Amino acid sequence: MLLKRIYDETLAQASYLIGCEKTGSAIVVDPNRDIGQYLAAARHEHLRIEHVTETHIHADFASGARELAKRAGAALHLSAEGGGDWLYRFASADDARLLRDGDVIEVGNVKLEVRHTPGHKPEHIAFVVTDRATSDSPVGMLSGDFIFVGDVGRPDLLERAANMHGTMEELAKDLFRSIAATSELPDHLQIWPGHGAGSACGKALGALPSTTLGYERIANWAFAIHDEARFVREVLAGQPEAPKYFAMMKAINRDGVPPAPTHPLAPFDLSLLRKAMGAGGVVIDVRSTADFAAGHIPGTLNLPTGTSFTTWAGSLLPYDRDIVILADDPPRIEGARRLMMLIGLDRAVGYAGADVRAAWAREFGPLERVKQISVQELVRSAERQILDVRNQREWDAGHLPNASHRYLGDLVERTKDLPRDTPLALHCQGGTRSAIAASLMQARGFTNVANVSGGYRAWQDAGLPIERGAGGQASADEEHRAGDALTPTPE
Repeated sequence: MLLKRIYDETLAQASYLIGCEKTGSAIVVDPNRDIGQYLAAARHEHLRIEHVTETHIHADFASGARELAKRAGAALHLSAEGGGDWLYRFASADDARLLRDGDVIEVGNVKLEVRHTPGHKPEHIAFVVTDRATSDSPVGMLSGDFIFVGDVGRPDLLERAANMHGTMEELAKDLFRSIAATSELPDHLQIWPGHGAGSACGKALGALPSTTLGYERIANWAFAIHDEARFVREVLAGQPEAPKYFAMMKAINRDGVPPAPTHPLAPFDLSLLRKAMGAGGVVIDVRSTADFAAGHIPGTLNLPTGTSFTTWAGSLLPYDRDIVILADDPPRIEGARRLMMLIGLDRAVGYAGADVRAAWAREFGPLERVKQISVQELVRSAERQILDVRNQREWDAGHLPNASHRYLGDLVERTKDLPRDTPLALHCQGGTRSAIAASLMQARGFTNVANVSGGYRAWQDAGLPIERGAGGQASADEEHRAGDALTPTPE
């Protein structure tokens, strides 16, 4: 048996290529929309992709299972468990095989046995893998969003992201029972999860690529709780805010993801850019926050490419309007387009660079800037309203005494009451999210916006007073997921 993990750092998402080296047959589990990487991996290993499947209807990325199965001429296998509103609506049209608990997928000498593991989602399944060429005992489990390294899949997304009220407690109970049902499986079973650190599909995911069931039994908090009511309280407490686009992804993946766009982006000059903006198009500047702050075209939104790009692009960009990408180098433009494609933002129509910024400055005057202020200047600037754009847990762990909490994902709705000339100071933990927020506020017509350099961390380092809520200190993983550990593409 051959096992290849294919990991996307931006999505913190793992897909798996499993092949039988004797027969050359292979299966891909949980592919994202960048299907070329799976076809290339199979060719490299001299394998044929004959099966494609996934563990559940994903919320954090657009599935590539449907398109990959068609491109490879492979059989598509989809969960038939869970019932209700979250059954695959395209399964019949695509002649997909519907899987139930106990079913088996044969991949040469490799056997994948289906286990219904509801909790994260009602339809969730996992695959227990046996390499029959070496043993009749299972070697591992493709656990999807059921068991992670150090954590389990959150059961609240249907309620908090898809507005299916009254589901999260029942799903938490299902998750408790799914965990208990693993007691029949051996300690040596390897766990190959669908996500790593940085994913919003759990609250404390570890960074290791895999684990064992035996290790999780002694190290994973969820396996240490044997009282259902307590487990429900614990698993629902402290979950991060669900990115806004998760509800859209659930619907797209349920109904059938269309083929990814392949047309080249059109080069835009100043005239085309202004025409697009006038027609309601969105212009995103994907340069670094420092470069954007130093000079940008008014009305543009700064979304620097990096590990949190999909979170904020999916939360702040509309799915029903054209998008133009601004950057100074082709790799950054193509990178941004690929990342948008991964979450179904398919309406990128063009790109522009430094020449268009220069043309704007010649015709309309100096480019817009984002004012940067230090925490010391903030203390002396009593007239500025302070907006903290971090998440709820970070806010509870400690915040500036005079700040107002306006989470970045909710910023558009939460600032409708503010006059456009309000002097604003925006901050987050380290400066990235507040830079995005500052660009958003400027694009929406706010005329006196400043970004606090170094954010809350700089405030703490200066020994300035803070207030605390009910929460504890935010974890490093939470800061990574939120965006202040953003890893930009090389300058």
